[in-house]
Amino acid sequence: MGGLDLGRISGIGIRIDWSLLIIFVLIAGTLAAGVFPAWHPDWSVARSWLTALAAAVLFFGSVLLHELSHALVGRRHGIVVRRITLFVFGGIAQMESEPRQWRAELWMAVVGPLTSLVLGFACMWIGALLATPGIPLDPRHPQLWLAALGPWPTLFLWLGQINIVLALFNLVPGFPLDGGRVLRALFWGATGNLRTATRWASAAGQVFAWVLITAGFAMILGLRLPFFGTGLVGGLWLAFIGWFLNNAAQQSYRQLVVQETLRDLLVSSVMQTHVQNVPPELPLAQFVDECLLRGPQQSYPVVDHDRLLGLVGFAEVRGLDRSAWQQRSVGEVMTPLAKLRTVSPRDHALEVLSAVRGSEQIRLPVVEQGRLRGLLQLEDIPRWLALHGWPGPGSPADHHLFAR
Repeated sequence: MGGLDLGRISGIGIRIDWSLLIIFVLIAGTLAAGVFPAWHPDWSVARSWLTALAAAVLFFGSVLLHELSHALVGRRHGIVVRRITLFVFGGIAQMESEPRQWRAELWMAVVGPLTSLVLGFACMWIGALLATPGIPLDPRHPQLWLAALGPWPTLFLWLGQINIVLALFNLVPGFPLDGGRVLRALFWGATGNLRTATRWASAAGQVFAWVLITAGFAMILGLRLPFFGTGLVGGLWLAFIGWFLNNAAQQSYRQLVVQETLRDLLVSSVMQTHVQNVPPELPLAQFVDECLLRGPQQSYPVVDHDRLLGLVGFAEVRGLDRSAWQQRSVGEVMTPLAKLRTVSPRDHALEVLSAVRGSEQIRLPVVEQGRLRGLLQLEDIPRWLALHGWPGPGSPADHHLFAR
């Protein structure tokens, strides 16, 4: 899925996924058309919308700080976090590996909700400071006090409440929420087995997810639930969140099993060794006809006197006009070796996956002592997993571990 890269903070890439627009519009629209007009009947439409848009932007700034706290604490414990992505359900810090100790997992999990709690109470305090002086808060009529507030105290009071709710929601012991990771850390510390702890925490996450799904359908059928209320839209949204968390809990356990399976797997075990090479002077039209259309490979190493020059395949050819096939050679259109990542037969497959995740390169020449030994295509790894009893339904190639 596409997105927009915003830059880097402390060496960590920040990306906004396009799905974020859905929740951004939902938050801004709900505040501008419902919450703020109810709090401030005398506000103009323009003031309500401007305040709502500012609130939505600051809310996602809060989510970013929440995820940054995870990433920075993880870095202190030796875990590399290359990117934080903000998307429809909030944010995710993309770790290259799981924590190595249960205490590291515990601190990484706890710091996010703590950050949101601190932000929440700080915003509430700022909002109270900015409130119009001389207007006492009557607990019996809070609406009168709210109606007298200006845009800034209103914004900070709402932001404070939503951050506190975010912290409490993340503390629910359902994996992969922060509370579920706290639960996994405790199970891990008690059993000494990360896989067992992940399975138990994942099961707890699925139970919580099904509670949300059931509650959502109950709301759709007209039942009124505490805090959530009732209605079709709210029920569908709650059920959708439950469905997402259920899938995330299942995939988190499956990802760990895949990582354990691949931990000792070497590139030499999954690379293609019977690889057909092509010379750089081969006419492109002949290459397409004899290799791409009739050969078994999707990519071909370009070799000249045992020296690897680059790779050529569908990716290099499909963007060219057919008339150019008659005029150009393989060496002119190949991806040169200088732009390719190469691997060694002794490299670990899991490390290779982590290194190329997020890049466009899915074909890696396997080189040893300057000589081409084979070709590793990322789809070869899930194929190997499938042949060796990869756990769980579906194709491992669909799992986000292999996402580019």
